Amino acid sequence: MKNKGFIACVLLLFLVLSGAVAKAQSKLYPVMFYNLENLFDTINDPDVQDEEFTPEGPKEWNSVKYWKKMNNLDRVFWSVASVNKAFPAVIGVSEIENRNVLEDLVMMEKMQRGNYRIVHYDSPDNRGVDVAFLYRPDVFKLEGSDKIPVKVPGLSDFKTRDIVTMWGTIEDEPFYFLVMHWPSRLGGQQVSEFKRVAAAEIVRRAVDSVRTLRPDTKVVLMGDMNDDPVDESMTEGLRAKGKVKELQPGDLFNPFLEMFKKGEGSLAYQDSWNLFDNMVVSDNLVKDNKGGLTLKKADGARFLGNIYRGKFLFQQEGQYKGYPLRTFVGNNFQGGYSDHLPVFILIAK
Repeated sequence: MKNKGFIACVLLLFLVLSGAVAKAQSKLYPVMFYNLENLFDTINDPDVQDEEFTPEGPKEWNSVKYWKKMNNLDRVFWSVASVNKAFPAVIGVSEIENRNVLEDLVMMEKMQRGNYRIVHYDSPDNRGVDVAFLYRPDVFKLEGSDKIPVKVPGLSDFKTRDIVTMWGTIEDEPFYFLVMHWPSRLGGQQVSEFKRVAAAEIVRRAVDSVRTLRPDTKVVLMGDMNDDPVDESMTEGLRAKGKVKELQPGDLFNPFLEMFKKGEGSLAYQDSWNLFDNMVVSDNLVKDNKGGLTLKKADGARFLGNIYRGKFLFQQEGQYKGYPLRTFVGNNFQGGYSDHLPVFILIAK
């Protein structure tokens, strides 16, 4: 009887310890970026060109359509959280009109469970669209935030989205996050490329400055770059590498570069895929010899970068079958999600 009691105690202790280990191993911190495709409110702002997204505009953008869009986005964030069994610790977003739409978003039924806070700054973009962060204060301990204007040499009157930055800690490790939406390809990819190269160089200088002051800072930058991982803005302006074995101290790593070379993308145009939605990290988030937080592959994944491809995000029939199911095609309301797919990385010990 004594032996049975001893065995029972050992088994109980084993189960308790196993649970503790499993709990420790399960601490996973997804970090996500999503272009929300013209998330405007319905109010005409006289200071920006948002007339298209008003009840009187050509899209007849009204409260019914607005809340349909909000419910759709709520579903996307919940689905990404469900896949990873954790709400993203940090979410970068682009194409949002103002802080008001973000406040509506974080109060949606499922998003409320993430208890998100907002980092947002108004930018000088003519259409009034900005970038912003949502973050979980129980995971990311915010210490400060700022915006960086994008100035293009030779274009003194050029206006585009600011870069938004924030810094703080995750598990007491210093992190620096940047979210951006680089200048578009208006006029053609090659003609407009110098604008995105200029934006990339601004980002690179900001990252180098931070890491010079504090080398142990782990950097995550994300956004709609309007360029693929192999384009000049990414490889020369940002100097992001695509192979882990090539990384040296101070380097940046793009976990989406090899994915793109294999034909994967986050948005479709003229029957081909682009990967404009990128997340780039510092070398010490890939290689950490001190046992700290690093990138992890999702279960069954080939790459360190991830594109969320829930079936509901795609057009199921018609001319654009297989494309992301967007909110509008022209002025025709599709009731979809975005013309971009969400991307994410996973960070864990």
